[in-house]
Amino acid sequence: MKKLASTLIAASVAATSMMASAAVTAVKVEADLSHASYSSSVWDSAKFSDVVLYPQTTIKLNDKNANAANAANKGKKAQIAAVYNGKSIAFMLKWADSTMNIQTGYKTDVYADGFAVQFTQSKDADTLPYIGMGSVGRPVIIHLQKAVKKYYEPNGNGNVEYQVNRNQTDLFDEELKRFDKKVAGIGSNDYERTFVSEGFRSMTEIKDSSNSSYARLGYKEGGWMGTVSRSLSDANLQLTDGAIPVAFAVWDGEKLGRDGLKNLSQWVSVKLEGKSGGDELVAALGEQTKGDVAKGKEAVATNGCVGCHQVEATDPANLMAPGLSNIGGYSTAAYLRESLVKPSAVVVPGYNRNAHSNYMWYTEDNGKRVSTMTDYSWLDADSMDNIVAYLRSLKAEVE
Repeated sequence: MKKLASTLIAASVAATSMMASAAVTAVKVEADLSHASYSSSVWDSAKFSDVVLYPQTTIKLNDKNANAANAANKGKKAQIAAVYNGKSIAFMLKWADSTMNIQTGYKTDVYADGFAVQFTQSKDADTLPYIGMGSVGRPVIIHLQKAVKKYYEPNGNGNVEYQVNRNQTDLFDEELKRFDKKVAGIGSNDYERTFVSEGFRSMTEIKDSSNSSYARLGYKEGGWMGTVSRSLSDANLQLTDGAIPVAFAVWDGEKLGRDGLKNLSQWVSVKLEGKSGGDELVAALGEQTKGDVAKGKEAVATNGCVGCHQVEATDPANLMAPGLSNIGGYSTAAYLRESLVKPSAVVVPGYNRNAHSNYMWYTEDNGKRVSTMTDYSWLDADSMDNIVAYLRSLKAEVE
């Protein structure tokens, strides 16, 4: 019976690893998308696709409570749609969340629900940036929206008198009621930020006119609806091809989610309906993984990977290298292959502070991070395919 159960589990893992990533179709519309929100009628003609977002477990936070709250996280299914016209493209995400968490700004241990949509200028599926933060020489543009309490003075008109805490005014009774009403009228609960990032700890907010976007977030019937619309072309991005790579992430404030503690997708191909080109990207991101999962697992053990990485979720925690327990959920086969043959191409900085100082993830050479991981470019093609297939199988169960 134990052998049969193991066989069934292995078969399930193999099937999971062979699943192609979902593709999203951006429907062409005539409507103005510059202020498209989740309540806009434009979504009536959109085509929603299921995209799974997996728990990011590359680096564990130094937060005991957060780690405990997220220890049993599963993959989260989101419904994603896109529409575009000649000037703009807009995305809508819908995902289940039984608790509505709002950032209040008064406590340091209260976090908000939110989402992000990520773009890249790269057009080659083999050299897409590291998911989440981009990588050196491969920048990403990240649109972030999170749920926040209404705040004051959002209109740029200098209404500083309404930034004062109501308890610090000299107003009482009817005057205070009028003050509260005025604050509610000019306040905003729109938290929208756009960043450019070229690797961990390089996120920089875009505050000049080079970015033009519009995002909204709303809660209804046990789940969130989030939208982002942006220009197809600006100083940061030229989304001119027939298909573009896009990635998605969501945060759960109930579980103290923030920064890297989130669920995220791998790069997803978004095909612009009626526009030629981009077929190679769609095929590459939807390609089934080659290789034998069982042989790949054996090769990973034989080549010492488990000596530094926590490979599967049931393995003991290892602080000597990034965790791989969900790497198959948000990494493309091309990225995994590159990581094996060129381990210094993308180096995650800031290894866990609790790790032993004699076991560093990387060294520095003239300011460039050099991975201490072994270069596995000497592996034969079959072994490489098997290892990549196994790594692609490492992903949590989906809710």
